[in-house]
Amino acid sequence: MKIPLICTAGLGSMLLIATILAEEKKSPGFVDFGKIPASAAGGEFVEVSVGRALFAISARLFDKSEPEVAQLLRGLQLVRVNVVGLGEDNRAQIQEHVRKLRSELDGKGWERIVTVQQKKEDVAVYLKTRGEEAIEGLVLTVLDGDKEAVLINIVGNIKPEQVAMLGDKMGIDPLKKFGEARKK
Repeated sequence: MKIPLICTAGLGSMLLIATILAEEKKSPGFVDFGKIPASAAGGEFVEVSVGRALFAISARLFDKSEPEVAQLLRGLQLVRVNVVGLGEDNRAQIQEHVRKLRSELDGKGWERIVTVQQKKEDVAVYLKTRGEEAIEGLVLTVLDGDKEAVLINIVGNIKPEQVAMLGDKMGIDPLKKFGEARKK
């Protein structure tokens, strides 16, 4: 009797998690980065994915001390970060992957708000907005010379003034500048 109950509870939990993940992927701010090839030489490969439940728990920690941060955290659905070391075996493939991703974002109505190309660094920041009321997604793509590629997707319901605060708290200059530009 206990085994069927445990199996049913486990199956129910898995279905709930799958439903939440599917909901996040339906969000207009979600971007599927696809399969990102790691270097066979054992270079850096980092993949971080933080979902709504952790943001809700974190928001409770900031409710009294920093209510603006708590409000921002409640609006987040998903933050994904991928960092891939570039080696001879994956460099060209990843560079092409990032170029295709940027082209897809341009074609799907994402607004490129930052472009930086200097020396061997190539950075692009995109926003998906819901009119003037909220940002539904932010994508940051970085090709850092021959060292690494970084892809970040932030999904949620973020007010424009919160972007500047986020940039200030995290020390991300392009986000701080975006907020300053919105005030003018």
